[in-house]
Amino acid sequence: MSASSPPSAPVGRRSLLALLGGAALGLAGCAPQTTTTAGHKPLGKLPSGAPPPGTKLSVAVRTTQLQLAPAGLTKELRFTVSDWPNLNAGPDIIQGFRAHSIDLAVNAGIPPIQAAAIGVGARIVAVQERNHPSYVFATAPGSPIRSAADFRGKKIGFSQGQAQGVVVLRALKKAGLRNSDVTLVPLPSTQFLTALQSRQVDVAPLAEPTLTKYLGQYAKDGARDVHTDVVDLLTVLWAPDAVLDDPARAAAVREFIPVWARGQVWAWENPGRWIDRYYVKDQGVTAADGKRIVASLGRPVFTTRWDRAIAWEQETADLMAAGGFVPRQDVTKLFDRRFERIAAAAVPAAYREGS
Repeated sequence: MSASSPPSAPVGRRSLLALLGGAALGLAGCAPQTTTTAGHKPLGKLPSGAPPPGTKLSVAVRTTQLQLAPAGLTKELRFTVSDWPNLNAGPDIIQGFRAHSIDLAVNAGIPPIQAAAIGVGARIVAVQERNHPSYVFATAPGSPIRSAADFRGKKIGFSQGQAQGVVVLRALKKAGLRNSDVTLVPLPSTQFLTALQSRQVDVAPLAEPTLTKYLGQYAKDGARDVHTDVVDLLTVLWAPDAVLDDPARAAAVREFIPVWARGQVWAWENPGRWIDRYYVKDQGVTAADGKRIVASLGRPVFTTRWDRAIAWEQETADLMAAGGFVPRQDVTKLFDRRFERIAAAAVPAAYREGS
């Protein structure tokens, strides 16, 4: 999106389908948790033991890639990571699943809902919960917006295939606003900065370290941050059905989950090293900003039961369906509960919730 291009048209379900390149498929009604999303066949037991020799996965989890060596976790992967695609946007991951170029990825809770809406079979295998807001709204330079109540009549950057989209919908709901009270401008989150800088949108949700970079450049021109208490609860590991239905690759996924969870714990317990490795050297922010960002984050939490996660995911899916963005769906089919306790069992009690 160039600085001179006009704002996109208000978002709707058709734009989602065009973005992801497929027609929405009607989803079946409730199904037992022991069936797959697409084929409704029994999942069977989770494979035990090491993955067979030669097992490979393409893993789009950049943070774990950077944590492996300093956290001493490299030897715990008894399979080959064939590739570490540096992708994290939901639509990119969904396309990678469809192209069979990504086998395992980390995202927020909304991409699995979007994938199901267009018939891309994939399931959640691990859940991390964060009870602190992950996104802050940033305003265009010179905007008068100071709270979510000021969103009425404004243009909001809206990436409906990513967590940012649900953050917008939840913020509007909490502020007592309807979707029709604002103009939702459909953009991938990677274009939010350009749209804010050129004032093509009035406000958009940003995560760190993008927020810090943006305000560092445009606060002097009147850009500001607008905080809400909207929480994007879930960070999930998820994989295509074809991967999870293959015993060898399912075993590799099972082996990756503890490494992922322990990497998050290592980062929390070693903030200085993680700030230098990720925020400074990989993301390009200052050490001081990295410290501020890390201080704003809550400790990672891994639950032994996914009931709360499933309820939150269902609420999210219902909110998206009410806006006409996806068909109504039963999200229990998105969770592969064979993997439910693995992440929590891999971390110390201080990072574990449930029984």
